[in-house]
Amino acid sequence: MSTPSAASTPAAQTPSAPVSASSSALASDHGSTKIAEAVVSKIAGLATREVNGVHDLGGGAARTFGAIRERIPGATTNASQGVSVEVGEKQAAIDLNIVVEYGVAIADLAKAVRRNVISALERMTGLQVVEVNISVDDVHLPSEDDGKNEVEAPKPSSTPRVS
Repeated sequence: MSTPSAASTPAAQTPSAPVSASSSALASDHGSTKIAEAVVSKIAGLATREVNGVHDLGGGAARTFGAIRERIPGATTNASQGVSVEVGEKQAAIDLNIVVEYGVAIADLAKAVRRNVISALERMTGLQVVEVNISVDDVHLPSEDDGKNEVEAPKPSSTPRVS
């Protein structure tokens, strides 16, 4: 008798509450919780940056704009730079644009980033992460660090390579 009644009014029956709670931790008989895209984007960006081998997030223009913004007094780093998200009631999909450190195995790095992003988002938001797409936009070379480029550039022209 509880089966037909549960099918007709799932919210009114106690046995269906654990089923709905397990399918979505964001909805209950007492209300629902909506997670904004900006929240999901920030969590995904911070979780991505935690992985060793990720140098930065975003394409060239986004990184340039971010570097300019960081030099403005009082400005903060954009935690969601290079992150695009789609958020539904129970699920989220993430797209990441990353710059990797030279020498890092990109396939292994992508697995680690996916694992960290999915873990952080599911733990913090209760959303099911259905996909994490990663686009590697650039490789950071050690000689590209600020200050080193200016010091190392004159050396090749000042010292002869052939005697």
